[in-house]
Amino acid sequence: MGRRLQRLNGLFQEELAEMIRDIRDPRMADSAVVSITRVDVSPDLENASVYISVLGTDEQKRDTIAALIHAAPYLKRELLHRVSLKKVPLLDFILDTSIEDGARLLALMRQVSEHKPAE
Repeated sequence: MGRRLQRLNGLFQEELAEMIRDIRDPRMADSAVVSITRVDVSPDLENASVYISVLGTDEQKRDTIAALIHAAPYLKRELLHRVSLKKVPLLDFILDTSIEDGARLLALMRQVSEHKPAE
């Protein structure tokens, strides 16, 4: 991946994280923790995959992704105003469970180490 794409990924991640905090959609539950884990902009700048981590119930995860998909045109327009590019890619929001998977794995590792017999 080129340096320009890396910079765009980071820039979009920062800007989207700030904008997502301001979305006023009832589906974006106040109790769920939402964060952008990464952004992958395609080399042709047509599409951007935005990976979202939602710490909450399965319903909160579904609702949050639905709200972000619904807000995608607005977020794209806002990005166009915030960054100096001629065009902004289409935003595709994808649920990222890697943080939860890692936490679950750590909990299992702790559980195993607690039950390990002393040598």
